[in-house]
Amino acid sequence: MAINLENSNLATRENRIGSITGYVGSLKDLATQSECGTLKGCSRCFSQSSTCLSMCGLSQLAAIRDVAIIHHGPAGCSVTAAGSYYMSKVMSKKRGVTSNTVYVGTDMNENDTIFGSTETLRKIILEVNKRYSPKAIFVASACATGIIGEDIDSIVDSVRDEVGVPIVAVHCEGFKSRIWATGFDISDHAVLQEIVQPPREGVKTNKINFKNFFESARPEIIEMFKNFDLEPVFLYCNSTVEELSHISESVATTCICGTLGNYLGNALEEKYGVPYVRSINQCGIVGFETWLREIGRVTGRSDKIEKYIEEQRAIYIPQIEEVKKELKGLTAVIGMGPGYTFEVSRVLDELGI
Repeated sequence: MAINLENSNLATRENRIGSITGYVGSLKDLATQSECGTLKGCSRCFSQSSTCLSMCGLSQLAAIRDVAIIHHGPAGCSVTAAGSYYMSKVMSKKRGVTSNTVYVGTDMNENDTIFGSTETLRKIILEVNKRYSPKAIFVASACATGIIGEDIDSIVDSVRDEVGVPIVAVHCEGFKSRIWATGFDISDHAVLQEIVQPPREGVKTNKINFKNFFESARPEIIEMFKNFDLEPVFLYCNSTVEELSHISESVATTCICGTLGNYLGNALEEKYGVPYVRSINQCGIVGFETWLREIGRVTGRSDKIEKYIEEQRAIYIPQIEEVKKELKGLTAVIGMGPGYTFEVSRVLDELGI
């Protein structure tokens, strides 16, 4: 399904890529059906204890430095602020940088849900812009605003010139999808729609977009990519609006997890021609080497990467062989999400488990 950045709304994962919430059958059948696009999910009329896609989407956006998140919904929806605070304040402190990102809930009440509150939202946007001077503003919906059909797009358009910074409507109603990872797509869509700019003419770069959670292993990843003359741009944790505006100029996009980054990768490739590194997960020997080789192929650095793999094999293969001796005869039970189930199964096989 083509990605449409002209519309602030987007298809859910169920519609866009056929995601499911339940499956009964063998691992072999699951892999075969996934590969040929015939996988069908179990019918589930009830679920609980899953996270809200709003939290997924807005915590991703809150990780961007010096932006404002305005969550237009009842006070209860502001529980999302906890995750947003962690992504903006805790992660910036861990990195040693400052983030002035703010999260504001509009505290819709019963009267607002009956008569609407677009004028109140407009005033809140202008006040947030005046008080905090954010580099960008994300105006997000909630279940209540979606149910009453609150027109946040029109409000965003009406204040665009007045606020003078990028501002975009983020449609993240929790009931929209049973797949909470749709929230990742929603945050990517907002960034692509309003922050990312077309590549500047004549600009050459060695940057590679690297989408992961919490900037994990940042020093190690930077050091590794130096061997290939590549500079990773970590998304979105501690990114700046200025950095994000130029990710269309990168030589490629890769991610630590396809569930997290496939929307951004596919969109940048489709709209700006930035190659998306499609590979199995980096887990294990085969995963790590396959991923690096695909990066080498799309960036024209295969020789450098083959040399690096050869050097690293001499270090880690003997150590892994020793570990396998200690694991001999063990059996493992896998209990995790679908994004890693196949990959971890392969790694266990590599370790003789």
